[in-house]
Amino acid sequence: MDVPTKAVETSINPPKDLDAGALFVLKSEGSWLHCGYHLTTSIVSPILLSLPYGMGLLGWVGGVMWLALAALVTFYSYNLLSLVLEHHAKLGHRYLRFRDMATHILGPGWGRYFVGPLQLSICYGAVVASPLLGGQCLKFIYLAYKPNGSMQLYQFIIMFGVLMLFLAQMPSFHSLRHINLLSLVLSIVYSACIAAGSIHIGSSRKAPPKDYSLSDGTNRIFSAINGFSIIATMYASGIIPEIQATVAPPVTGKMFKGLCICYTIIIITYFSVGISGYWAFGNGAQGSILSNFMAGDKPLLPSWFLLMTDIFVLTQLAAVCLVYMQPPNEVLESFFADPKRDQFSIRNMVPRLMFRSLTVVIGTTIAAMLPFFGDIMALFGAFGCIPLDFILPMIFYNVSFKPSKKSLVFWINTTIVVVSSALAVMGTVASIRQMVLDAKTYRLFANL
Repeated sequence: MDVPTKAVETSINPPKDLDAGALFVLKSEGSWLHCGYHLTTSIVSPILLSLPYGMGLLGWVGGVMWLALAALVTFYSYNLLSLVLEHHAKLGHRYLRFRDMATHILGPGWGRYFVGPLQLSICYGAVVASPLLGGQCLKFIYLAYKPNGSMQLYQFIIMFGVLMLFLAQMPSFHSLRHINLLSLVLSIVYSACIAAGSIHIGSSRKAPPKDYSLSDGTNRIFSAINGFSIIATMYASGIIPEIQATVAPPVTGKMFKGLCICYTIIIITYFSVGISGYWAFGNGAQGSILSNFMAGDKPLLPSWFLLMTDIFVLTQLAAVCLVYMQPPNEVLESFFADPKRDQFSIRNMVPRLMFRSLTVVIGTTIAAMLPFFGDIMALFGAFGCIPLDFILPMIFYNVSFKPSKKSLVFWINTTIVVVSSALAVMGTVASIRQMVLDAKTYRLFANL
């Protein structure tokens, strides 16, 4: 069955040929509410469990100020990116992908050799990290009920990977709207559970001693850089154009409404988890605050409460993995699917099933082999997320709208670019340093 490959003709979306990736994966059928669900899932994820640890590297004043400032800067940045997309759509060029946007605004080399590879690396890194975190959640549940159990981390990673094999076949970004609504609700629920658990432990007789002091000398400098990078990465998305591509035309104003939904959830979840966790455990806050809920093999909270919280985290993690699979899926479909055939024809379904399954299998294998992948993702966050989310939107806006060099917006954007560039360089150095320090613990299929 043949299907049309022309976009719907509107005043902001003139007809043009679409490849199979854009036609099938990035269907423009969503509302601003759906946009809000996608945005929230792309940003608010179980990585927020590291917020108390990140705040511990900066202290009360630095941690809270940077948490608030990063929220303001990223909201501003994402709104600018949306305005640039809307501007070009009104001129007759609606860009559905980050790399297409970079190609048109900055030149072909930027899209093909920088933005495209960088974005896909980050997205596939998230696909690898999700089974790793999912495996750790499953192992946490297992050890809570069987402390001396013999199962290894890689076995739990494989279990999560099997689940993703089935979920990965969701046909398009738009088809995730109900899953992402559930993800939004779950992020609020498990954040409330973690905040309540932290407050309960911190105010009980079992409370650990609270130490909010900062390290001295060189370690303090590198710790602060790591803290800045960790919290900045919490706000990273890297797929804003692809999310805006799911919105049905006309797109004007819809992304801003979606961002308002997203950042309402961010304020509720980030500040509650970060502040309560750091208050309860101080510098003892671990990379995942859930680890602080255990004292050795003994839980500090009721087992049913820990199990419930972990299941909420695990379920939302699957939704996050699906969201970040969409850019790689779009690339694969653009190569292997036929836009002139129906999306659900045998011709298109067979390669979709094969390559999406292969994507999950490879990602799960890497996660099982390299359980220290979190250190690698910290490097990706500094080198990849900061350029895509803090730097390029400002450059796109200045190039597209050409604000006067005497205007406030020009200097705000330029300042953000300069500071973010310095942060990206320092974060990259700090991440590499941390990888060197942790290298002695690296071992294939390690049971961390």
